[in-house]
Amino acid sequence: MPLPFLTADRAFEAPGETSHDVALPFDDHDQWRRPYRPGPWRVGAAALLLLLASFILLAAVIIIFTGAVPEACLCLGLAVVLIVCALRLLRVGAWVSRHGLRRVRFLVTTTVPWDRATAVRTVQQPVRWLGLPRTVQGQALVLVQRDGEQLQLLTDHNADFLFRVEAFDRAADTVEAWGDEYRPVPSL
Repeated sequence: MPLPFLTADRAFEAPGETSHDVALPFDDHDQWRRPYRPGPWRVGAAALLLLLASFILLAAVIIIFTGAVPEACLCLGLAVVLIVCALRLLRVGAWVSRHGLRRVRFLVTTTVPWDRATAVRTVQQPVRWLGLPRTVQGQALVLVQRDGEQLQLLTDHNADFLFRVEAFDRAADTVEAWGDEYRPVPSL
C-alpha cells in the first residue's frame, strides 16, 4: 500500500535540485497535500497507540475463547477507537492545495481559501511545546486572514518539528510558496 505522506520530502529533493529550486513539485495541485513528513514524535505516539491497540485486540481474542462476548466487544471497540486516534494523529498538520490552506488538528479541521488570506509568514512568538500548556520562545508559521485573524499553522516546537529546525524552515518555505502561487494579488 503506498504511503504518500512518507515520500513528501523526497518530492522536494530530486537529484541535483534543492527544495528551493522546486517549490511546488506535485503535478496535481487540486489534491490536498501535506508538504512535509510527519515528525518522529508524532509517528512514535501513533505507533505506541497502534501497539496498545494490538495488545487489546489480542486480549479480545482471548476473551472470546473464554466465552465472554460482551467483554470482547468492549475490548474490540476500545481497540478500534485507539486505531482511529492513531490515524487521526498522523493526519494532524498543515495541508495545502490550489483551493486553500487547511489546518488539521486532532478534533477540528479549519480550511481557509486562498482568496481570504492576505499573508503567510513566519513569526517569532511564544509557542506551545509539543502541544502542552508550557510555552517557549520559537517560530510559528501563521496565516493572516482578511479580517485580521491569524491562524497558527506550524511551530518549530510541535510534534513534527521538535529538534528539526531545517525541516521546519523547509516546510514553512514550501507553504509560503503555495501561498505566493495561489493567493490573489491585492488590487490597488
